[in-house]
Amino acid sequence: MTDIKTGINPLFLREEELRQGIELLFYAYRDFTSEPDAILADYGFGRAHHRVIYFVGRNPGMTVSDLLDILRITKQSLSRVLGQLVDEGFVTQKPGIRDRRQRLLALTEKGIELERQLTERQRARIARAYREAGAEAVEGFRKVMLGLIDEADRPRFPLRQPPRR
Repeated sequence: MTDIKTGINPLFLREEELRQGIELLFYAYRDFTSEPDAILADYGFGRAHHRVIYFVGRNPGMTVSDLLDILRITKQSLSRVLGQLVDEGFVTQKPGIRDRRQRLLALTEKGIELERQLTERQRARIARAYREAGAEAVEGFRKVMLGLIDEADRPRFPLRQPPRR
């Protein structure tokens, strides 16, 4: 069935459309990360540091194990990055309440400020794109992104109900 407005059959994607989708992801990622990369470079940090700061900021009190599950990196890789963030005062680690072997992570005030700087630019970029695309496209984008991530991670993103007015 062909969409009357666009003339595109949504059930049949040509090679060129798929390739363009791949390229758009590459360009979008490049531009989405460029401003935060510049800020991180001032601290001697990279994208791995950014991901840790972002997810710890979104989930204060998360365990190292939970962070490893999200990032899907080795303990050794996380240890290096997390150690640097702790040593430089951006992240704290505390033993778990019920299980003292757990390490609970949180951002310090310094970490919160860095996360805010990094996220505000990305948030503005996403907000602009959403405004330009419209509500229907935003939901379509969400569906496409959910389709790209592994099925096991999809429950992390339940459909949120719009706020009542």
